Amino acid sequence: MEEQFERYYELLKEWNSFMNLTAITEREEVYKKHFLDSLSFVCAKEQMEKILSADISKDELRLIDVGTGAGFPAVPLKIVFPHLQVTLLDALQKRIDFLNEVIRSLGLEGIETVHGRAEDFASNEVYRETYDLCVSRAVAGLNVLSEYDLPFVKVGGLFVSYKSEKSEEELKTAEKALHILGGEVSDRVSFSLYGAQRDLILIKKVENTPKKYPRKAGTPNKKPL
Repeated sequence: MEEQFERYYELLKEWNSFMNLTAITEREEVYKKHFLDSLSFVCAKEQMEKILSADISKDELRLIDVGTGAGFPAVPLKIVFPHLQVTLLDALQKRIDFLNEVIRSLGLEGIETVHGRAEDFASNEVYRETYDLCVSRAVAGLNVLSEYDLPFVKVGGLFVSYKSEKSEEELKTAEKALHILGGEVSDRVSFSLYGAQRDLILIKKVENTPKKYPRKAGTPNKKPL
């Protein structure tokens, strides 16, 4: 596991020299702000397991990372929980190429990459409402992220959003969107990571998402629910 994280860091630094993957490149900072932040998922493990009625450490749950970028948080989660069945979705082919090299170099199994936009793949029956877990570290507001992410989650599953200390304000703004999309806030787990306030927002899928969502590309950002 340690060797996998170190190899992941080496690949991230190498590929970042000729494409934009992250502004954070110092080893210690990558471990703190990318690897450990991704793994802060475990801070809400107990709450998630109660909602899912499953053992995240043992059960082969299906997880999708929407807008995964350089693979955060899903690749670190896959390293620590190798039984998870992971899908990495990103709209940029160059990032998908990087992730394919990471998967090959780290010897990861049960993980796939998908090149495309969330708006398109969330309407595909192969992906729509088939995942136990959806994770996202994207910087968009929760009302926007929910429209991208909740359509992938099956009823009874969870959308886990990584947020900063402003999450309470985002939760209020997202109330209407969550109601429309079939989501319900189950918990907010707050903690400090190297002095920075972090929140994990756990949104349970309680109803099917209406088929008209997500709307066409660009609309969720321009006209949030």
